[in-house]
Amino acid sequence: MALGVAIFAVTYLLIAGRRPSWLPIDRPAGALAGAVAMVALGVLTPREAIEAVHGETLLLLLGLMGIGAFLAADGFLDRAADALAARCGSAAGLLGALVWGAGALSAVITNDAVCVLVAPLVVAWVRRLRVPALPFLLALATAANTGSVATLVGNPQNMLCGQLGGLDYGRYLLHVGPIALGGLALNHALIAWMFRRELAQKLPAVSAPRVLNRRSTVTLGVLFATVAAYLAGTDLAWTAAGGFTLLMFVHRAETSTLWARIDWAILLFFAGLFVAVEGLSHSGATEWFFARFPLAADAGSSADLWRASGVFLLGSNLVSNVPFILVVQDEIARFSDRELAWELLAMASTFAGNLTLLGSVANVIVAERGREVGGIGFLAYLRVGLPLAVMTTALGTGWLLWLRA
Repeated sequence: MALGVAIFAVTYLLIAGRRPSWLPIDRPAGALAGAVAMVALGVLTPREAIEAVHGETLLLLLGLMGIGAFLAADGFLDRAADALAARCGSAAGLLGALVWGAGALSAVITNDAVCVLVAPLVVAWVRRLRVPALPFLLALATAANTGSVATLVGNPQNMLCGQLGGLDYGRYLLHVGPIALGGLALNHALIAWMFRRELAQKLPAVSAPRVLNRRSTVTLGVLFATVAAYLAGTDLAWTAAGGFTLLMFVHRAETSTLWARIDWAILLFFAGLFVAVEGLSHSGATEWFFARFPLAADAGSSADLWRASGVFLLGSNLVSNVPFILVVQDEIARFSDRELAWELLAMASTFAGNLTLLGSVANVIVAERGREVGGIGFLAYLRVGLPLAVMTTALGTGWLLWLRA
């Protein structure tokens, strides 16, 4: 047990902590190192390590990032950003458009992809329009997390919950979609109030371009068709991959230019993380812990569900949301209503991403890409993220319990 726990602890430090100057290892490299160590030191066999990688999740991420890459390559996002800047008269109005736009887009192409694609546009707003950097960077990171809770393709942890829990895309959207709307309203109101003085400025006049052209219309049509297919019950991963592939042929794209727009490091990060968490579970540490501190002491009573929601929120920050789901998946079987438990886990682990700067990969992407205009400090993020995560998790828990009442 000790060896698996030790390797996972070192892996977590490599992926969660700041990079020291003497060891410039980034998060994907840290996850890969942990996976290799689990095999090299005998915690897992090579076959067990390969089987631990959730290929469906990686394929789904690849497909959605590919569709997002077409939106970026077509210039749709740049034109949409300019159009928003032209139509919003103030910094406060532009921030509201960013919150709701990023939240909606995250629900269909994942929060990480949205942050990769939109962060440069926010940096451009800061420079061209002279809007304050911090509230806009915070708005993008938090809204991408908040909006992504709405669907099973909104973020990697939802993808995992959907696959491991056998959740239906349509039922999940019906149950959790209203939580996303309420969460985005809270998200918008909190940042607008906390930065009300900085956001009072008027925007300079800019021309509004035509947002849609033939290529972007086709790309959006394929994106909406994939959503319709999800609702019809098709396989999520292969539907997303199919949509990406279809766009290659429809647009007759030079595919070599597309690969540079895919964030392969994210795929490597999750692949390594799957193996590292499997090593932790294989060591017996998680079984030992939950034997003493079970999530469901009373077969899933309301008290159990409220407690579990808090554990999901904190645990997703201590261990990171994707590995935490893998750690607690066996505990979900203890709940009498497993669908509710999986929905609760997806919701709380998503909102947990807003708790701290290191709570989600999306936050780190925005912080890194926004460094040239000041970035986001840990405490500055916590000032917004902590109340937002607590309020939205409480809202989501109360809603899901009310639905089952």
